Amino acid sequence: MVSKRNKSYEVELKVPFHDLDPMQMVWHGNYFKYFDIARTGLFDSLGVDLFSYFKKTNCLFPITKSTTKHIVSLRYRDKFKCKATIVEARYKIVVEFQIRLIADNQICTKGRGEQVAVKYPEMEMMFEIPEEIRNALGA
Repeated sequence: MVSKRNKSYEVELKVPFHDLDPMQMVWHGNYFKYFDIARTGLFDSLGVDLFSYFKKTNCLFPITKSTTKHIVSLRYRDKFKCKATIVEARYKIVVEFQIRLIADNQICTKGRGEQVAVKYPEMEMMFEIPEEIRNALGA
């Protein structure tokens, strides 16, 4: 589900067995995978394909910062929603994430990711997100 007004996207997922750690909880690194699924869905819903944009312009968008706050652990077969919301897209792309259990809407995890624009092959950071991307993301 996408909301153009809030520039957010929500995806429903179910915890597979192979995402668990030895304590039968989702291994902490897999939350970034869930975030990335939601971020990709958000960008797709807004017509933003950063890989195609790179092939066309030699502009990369590496993630420069990621944070998570784990509140309640996800467990095997939990059904949950991961929501991605654009917070900023002028000087860097900032996306906030929230994971909630479908059963009771309890917040399990919050996160945030930041990306910058980099000119390749020089690997020079650009001062702004290119206008085409910025406009599509709503900044």
